[in-house]
Amino acid sequence: MISKILVPTDGSDTAQKAARYAIDLAAQLKCSIIVLSIVDKRTLIAQTIPAQENARHITEPVEDYLREAAETYAREVKKICDQKGIRAEILITSGHPSEEITQQAESYNADLIVMGSHGRSALAAAIFGSITYSILHKETKIPVLVVRR
Repeated sequence: MISKILVPTDGSDTAQKAARYAIDLAAQLKCSIIVLSIVDKRTLIAQTIPAQENARHITEPVEDYLREAAETYAREVKKICDQKGIRAEILITSGHPSEEITQQAESYNADLIVMGSHGRSALAAAIFGSITYSILHKETKIPVLVVRR
């Protein structure tokens, strides 16, 4: 029986499509959703976002900027959950996305992971990297439902 669905989001159109699919599934199954957004530590470097590129026109650390973006993506999904009457919890973490997704899914006892895929080939995934491809090949007993672009 599925009682918790973990939905990772990065704000992309594909992630939003997967989130909507998970929300509809949660409504049918009467289960809750854990919305996970991750600050990808691989992209952090010791610099700041220039003021002219920042909506608030101030200099801020990159990690703060990325955390704020992650929170925004997660709130967008939670808002849809709230509109549909689905119980949802937001979780913001930092680290490598594929490791964080599997770790948090196991930690929160998720019964299913629903995530998007851009539909790259295995070769493209190997060259450019694919979080979904990595999750599918990690050693976890949690089923993964992939929503294609």
